[in-house]
Amino acid sequence: MAGYSQAKRFAAEFMGTAFLLATVVGSGIMAETLAGGNVAIALLGNTLPTGAILVVLITMLGPISGAHFNPAVTLVFALKKEITVLTAGVYVIVQILGGILGVIVAHAMFAQEIIQSSTKLRTGPDQWLAEAVATFGLVLTILAVVKFREHAVAWSVGLYITAAYWFTASTSFANPAVTIARSFSDTFAGIAPSSVLAFILAQLAAVVLAWALCLWLLNDD
Repeated sequence: MAGYSQAKRFAAEFMGTAFLLATVVGSGIMAETLAGGNVAIALLGNTLPTGAILVVLITMLGPISGAHFNPAVTLVFALKKEITVLTAGVYVIVQILGGILGVIVAHAMFAQEIIQSSTKLRTGPDQWLAEAVATFGLVLTILAVVKFREHAVAWSVGLYITAAYWFTASTSFANPAVTIARSFSDTFAGIAPSSVLAFILAQLAAVVLAWALCLWLLNDD
């Protein structure tokens, strides 16, 4: 990343998050349309493209910005002091804006109403716990793989999210920017605005917990 300007790094985060959300929402719309009411098939159709695009985006844009595409990931690298607070703040802003743009583009591609507000409630202790577990696992995956197998980060993150879609009750948002952006889509991938804050709080709490654990777990004795 040292060889790239701040502007290029911000642009990479914006574009990457936009493509991620266009994939999440677009594949959700396509999957629900083609699944004929079978929710399991629809979820599978939403899961596979999401995991796949993460591998592509991290491989493609990682050398420029680090390929966070996620305020939770940006926070953990700020806690590790590998990114300044100012840069982290701009990363978060462009991630949120990019995510919203990705949702808008997905709606346009599928001839949906461009600006929507989701009515899909995702709330309750089970959902909040699921988001904490999903985010904890994502951060642990990233920090451990960066330390031990840095070349495998893209595949590891893509595969983790693919799995977490299915083993968490919330289908693993694990990303505050994704959570905010998906509140603007009243489609298969949506989340009601009233459910957003609790999801984000669970995600951020999990980031801090995972970071603290990794301070001990990943350091040589």
